[in-house]
Amino acid sequence: AEARLAAVYERSCLACHGRAHSGAPLTGDAQAWAPRLAKGMEALLLSSRQGLGGMPAMGLCADCSDADLRALIEFMSTKAKPQ
Repeated sequence: AEARLAAVYERSCLACHGRAHSGAPLTGDAQAWAPRLAKGMEALLLSSRQGLGGMPAMGLCADCSDADLRALIEFMSTKAKPQ
């Protein structure tokens, strides 16, 4: 599962969450993620599913489950390995 989610991150998330000036909080940037995390995981999942601002619905991962999205959010917000 870890390798699969790492591949999902690279194809669906990295283009925005790994590039400064994209408007997306950068992976591992605790300061940028703090206000988003403060809203709670359910709010982050809803934003991920529906899209928000420049982020398209499902964050370009049409085959992601809620568990996948949660793991990706946790990875990006803490820079831990996706599980």
